[in-house]
Amino acid sequence: MDLEVVLPDESPDMAPGALAELAATAERLGYRTLYLPDHLLPPAPYGTTYGGVYEPLVTLAHIAARTSAIRLGTSVLVLPLRSPFVVAKQVATLDRLSGGRAVLGVGVGWDRAEFAAVGADFGTRGARTDEDIALLRHLFRDGGAFRGRFHRVEQGVFAPVPTGPVPIMVGGTSAAALRRAAALADEWQGVNIDAGGFARCAVRLRELSERLPRLGTRLAWTGGADELKRTVDEAGALAEAGADAVAVWFGGADGAADRMAEFAAAAAGP
Repeated sequence: MDLEVVLPDESPDMAPGALAELAATAERLGYRTLYLPDHLLPPAPYGTTYGGVYEPLVTLAHIAARTSAIRLGTSVLVLPLRSPFVVAKQVATLDRLSGGRAVLGVGVGWDRAEFAAVGADFGTRGARTDEDIALLRHLFRDGGAFRGRFHRVEQGVFAPVPTGPVPIMVGGTSAAALRRAAALADEWQGVNIDAGGFARCAVRLRELSERLPRLGTRLAWTGGADELKRTVDEAGALAEAGADAVAVWFGGADGAADRMAEFAAAAAGP
C-alpha cells in the first residue's frame, strides 16, 4: 500500500514557501503522492471545512520545481466550477513541466452557495462533471471536434499534449461518485470511511465495472500517541480491505513535517 499526503492549505497566513518545503519533505520520506484541496469562492472563511487558499494547480506547478519523483494531485478539484478547457491546459502544462507526475482528482462539489457565488449551475454539476472528464481525455489525446450536451468544439489546437495518460481520480462515496469512478476514472478516493465502508465501496466498484480503478482513501492524524496508533492500525485495516493507497492529512502547517515523519516511521513498523 502506498502512503500519500494531503498538504495543509487552509490558512491564508501560511508562508508562501511552506507548501513546497512540506512537499520536499514528503518526497524524502517516501510518500508516493501529495494532494492539495480546492475551494474557489467558499461562503465562509478558509479552515478545516474549506481548504484551498492557494489555487491547487498553480501551486503544484510551483511544487514541481522543488521535487522530482512524488506524484502531484488534487484532492479534489471541484471540476464543474471551472472551464474544462482551462483545467485541461493547466493540467497538461503541469504534467509536462513535472515529467509526467500530474494526477487530476475531481469531484462534483457539495456547497450550493459556492456554485451560486461563481454563477455555476448546481443542479447539473454531476452531468457536467461526466462530460468534462470526457472532454479532458479528448483534449489530452490532441483534441479536435467534440460534441456534447454542454460543450461543442468544431476545431481548435490543444497543446501541450501530455506525454502519457494523465490519471484522473474521482473522489467521493455516494452512489453517483462510485458510478462515475467505475465508468470514467483511473483512480478512486474515498473520505471519512473505515475499513468496512471501504470494502463495501470496493465491492460496489467491482459490481459496476470489470475495470477496477486504483483504490484509495483519506485519513487524518494531527498528533497524539494514542491517535497515531489508531490511525496506523486503521491504515493497515484499509490495506487488508483492498486499499492501494492511503492519503493522510496531518493538520496545519506548524509541525506537519514532524508528524509526516512520525507517521511514516510508525506505518513502516519495527
